[in-house]
Amino acid sequence: MNHDSYEDAYIRGILMASRTVAIVGASANKVRPSYFVTTYLDSKGFDVIPVNPGKAGQQIAELDTVGSLAEIDRPVDLVDIFRKSDVAVGVVQEALKMDPLPKVIWMQLSVKNYEAARLAEDAGLKVVMNRCPKIEYARLCGEIGWSGVSSGVITSRKPKLLKGIQRFSIVK
Repeated sequence: MNHDSYEDAYIRGILMASRTVAIVGASANKVRPSYFVTTYLDSKGFDVIPVNPGKAGQQIAELDTVGSLAEIDRPVDLVDIFRKSDVAVGVVQEALKMDPLPKVIWMQLSVKNYEAARLAEDAGLKVVMNRCPKIEYARLCGEIGWSGVSSGVITSRKPKLLKGIQRFSIVK
């Protein structure tokens, strides 16, 4: 697979099929990107499991934290790697020991490791590299456009709200 570019349908399919997300490298520091991703995905209804050996048994973003993927007590759909590229192979090797196997290995922005991707794909897992599920979810549901990002239109006007409940969804 070409990991330099992904079709929207590929990313959308992964996000729609994933309900349980393990965030390897989740941080308790509220200004770290991994904290933002943890809280955002939790707010969108994902079952988020922070993975951080230094915070095992504690909470990150009000979620119970485990020290390793092996400690997770339920099936995981997506393993989000918030670690440096050179440790991605080890994370994938740990994920491949899970039973059942996760469906997706997702490497965060700036995380690219082709050996890790090959290991995961050889085991039948989907792989995304150098992308953020928070950004992709917001982009695909149109939420990111509400702030003018990637809209192609520069304006100071807020979007017009319709009657009823406004809900963003990645479903077309």
